[in-house]
Amino acid sequence: MTRTDSFFALSSGRPAGTPYAQTVHDLGRLVLPSGRLEASDPFVSLGESLVVTVPAGTYPVRVTVADVSDEQDGSHLREAYLSVVLAEGEVARVEGLVPEGTSGADDHDEDDERLHGVGVDAGTVAFADAEAVRTAMPEGDWYEDLFDDGTDTSWFARMDDPAHLRAGCANIVLPLATAGENLVLAHSGWGDGWYPVLGSYAADGTLLGVHIDLLVAGEQEEDDEDEDAA
Repeated sequence: MTRTDSFFALSSGRPAGTPYAQTVHDLGRLVLPSGRLEASDPFVSLGESLVVTVPAGTYPVRVTVADVSDEQDGSHLREAYLSVVLAEGEVARVEGLVPEGTSGADDHDEDDERLHGVGVDAGTVAFADAEAVRTAMPEGDWYEDLFDDGTDTSWFARMDDPAHLRAGCANIVLPLATAGENLVLAHSGWGDGWYPVLGSYAADGTLLGVHIDLLVAGEQEEDDEDEDAA
């Protein structure tokens, strides 16, 4: 179980346990008709990434952004969590979620807990309905035809347009959607890497949210070289 005192998703201000001020931003709603929620790097592994099962529905998606500047003046912002909000309530526990098709642990170990997560190679993470990706994405070269086609509606352009939602984030209806099936994406904090997928739960066991932890918030460990030099 991940300690709730080291979990800062959806918290504004400066929560105890992290040196960074945070803001939470609404990214619209995610349509999940199948309840099969995929977390991916959309430019690398869309349709081939981790899937967890949640109740079917349409849910808010929010990004928690941390101010990591030394001056805490908003000059250096990084995405800290991308979250699908399934229900409102007080978080009593946080756990790594086990994806479909797996029963054991992967190779990543944090504080003796093994977690499943998303590998990122294009500096971006996203949530989408896994069945919608299968049925509402066209054939062909997605990179050339959708991601970077040179138009203002390309996925890269939408993500970089501060007038859309905010710079670094986008909510995009899938090309062949028939009922608003979409994808919500955000830059992945410090960039490429591996990021755990966590579930937040109420005391009664209700799953409140699914979160990609971009490993930005919280007390940062000193570099080993710095410690050796001290």
